[in-house]
Amino acid sequence: MTKLFDRVSLIGIGLIGSSLARAMRKQALAGEIAGYARSETTRAKALELGLVDHVCPTAAKAAKDADLVILCSPVGTYGALAQEIGPTLNSGAILTDVGSVKGAVVKDVSPHVPRHAHFIPGHPIAGTEQSGPESGFAELFINRWCILTPVPDADPDAVEKLAAFWRACGSNVETMTPEHHDLVLAITSHLPHLIAYNIVSTAADLEEVTSSEVIKYSAGGFRDFTRIAASDPTMWRDVFLNNKDAVLEMLGRFSEDLSALQRAIRWGDGDMLFDVFTRSRQVRRSIIAAGQDTASPDFGRGAPKTP
Repeated sequence: MTKLFDRVSLIGIGLIGSSLARAMRKQALAGEIAGYARSETTRAKALELGLVDHVCPTAAKAAKDADLVILCSPVGTYGALAQEIGPTLNSGAILTDVGSVKGAVVKDVSPHVPRHAHFIPGHPIAGTEQSGPESGFAELFINRWCILTPVPDADPDAVEKLAAFWRACGSNVETMTPEHHDLVLAITSHLPHLIAYNIVSTAADLEEVTSSEVIKYSAGGFRDFTRIAASDPTMWRDVFLNNKDAVLEMLGRFSEDLSALQRAIRWGDGDMLFDVFTRSRQVRRSIIAAGQDTASPDFGRGAPKTP
């Protein structure tokens, strides 16, 4: 693979940042990789794992002289980070991000990006419930979608270069407006996480069910909710606070549909339940057919090891 950037700066070295570092190493996409993380422990671990060539004590120093800067921290930090690194961005440098909210990111970051640099928001739709620099792997982005939401006056050549970077990491690339992105992700990602967090919290609060029983019988659907609910609390707090309009709209639709199911159960409307379950099953099959998941037993995660 041909080197695309001389110096890439990762602002944040968690799951996504460390996976990007590994993908760049594997494909030789960057001459050097600089990194910044708020935690000194994370910075040391990134060096120890060979994820970056050097770490910096501040985001500004990490971004200096980079021709690609990627914000990989929670979206709630982007505004302050952009304000810090904006003055250090080189002419022609590309500033992008990996946040799952785009409208708020454009609003918070754009004012701090100098005219001589290119701001191209992005969102790789890839991840696990794990976090930290040890959790990344180079194959995370393979056959996953990365959505770019260029601002109206974005330079087409810079957009294509960033798209080429994501394709080199294994992703399929799509472009759309920030508003459309936030509406789509509200139903495909944000609402499912909100539901998972709520179900797990409800189960934990039930006085009739002991915690030992929750753990003991979690081989059913509840276990799959706990996997989603194990995701980074800081990241998801920021997602919901920064995409509240779209999430609330989708939550309203979900609540209406849930009420309809409640009525069907109460009145014994088996036909309605069967129709909803059949349509939902087809969605799952369509996701597998599109290559976005596997049909392997246990959702591809493997059976638990026996002692």
